[in-house]
Amino acid sequence: MKKKGLYNLRSIAIVFSMAMLFYSCADNYKRVGDEAIKKIFPSAVAEDFTLTYTETDELEKNEGVVTAHVVAVLSSPISNDFDNLVFPYRTFPDGLKLEFFDEKGEKSTVTADYGIMYSSTNLIDLQGNVVIESSDGKKLEAPQLYWDRTNDWIFTQEKFKYTNPEEGTIMDGEGMDFNRDFSFFNANKTYGYMSIKEKKND
Repeated sequence: MKKKGLYNLRSIAIVFSMAMLFYSCADNYKRVGDEAIKKIFPSAVAEDFTLTYTETDELEKNEGVVTAHVVAVLSSPISNDFDNLVFPYRTFPDGLKLEFFDEKGEKSTVTADYGIMYSSTNLIDLQGNVVIESSDGKKLEAPQLYWDRTNDWIFTQEKFKYTNPEEGTIMDGEGMDFNRDFSFFNANKTYGYMSIKEKKND
């Protein structure tokens, strides 16, 4: 009876020790995992942020006169600058407004609920209720769009709705790319057109 009781005590001690070992390992793993997550903070925060993009024009080569004209203006209530990272970027958590100007000074507008601007690639990621309205009334709506500033190109793989008042049509599709004035527009998939023109009475 003494030996059996001794064996039971040893078994309980072994089970208890193993349980403590597993608990200790699990606790250590959890703490190490939490410590491994590095919190990222912006190097600067700007309120009522405005960024103006310009292009230079050489008017008189002989005189060496160089002027600049505004091609785009980016504005946002708040801008968080993460230029202290290896891959720097800037975020616009409260949304943004982007205004394009063509050679005639006519304006097209882009609005979004959220935006990320990547400094090294000149790419802006627009997210949430993205709407583009051109100076001639064309309108594009999508949940996400990318603007390639280097090539002045806009594209998405998401679903979109495109309204063209000149042709009197509304087009639904998925995936497309175009330039900022809609003079070139390429849709990957289209689900159909709907005419919005009213028929004239004879």
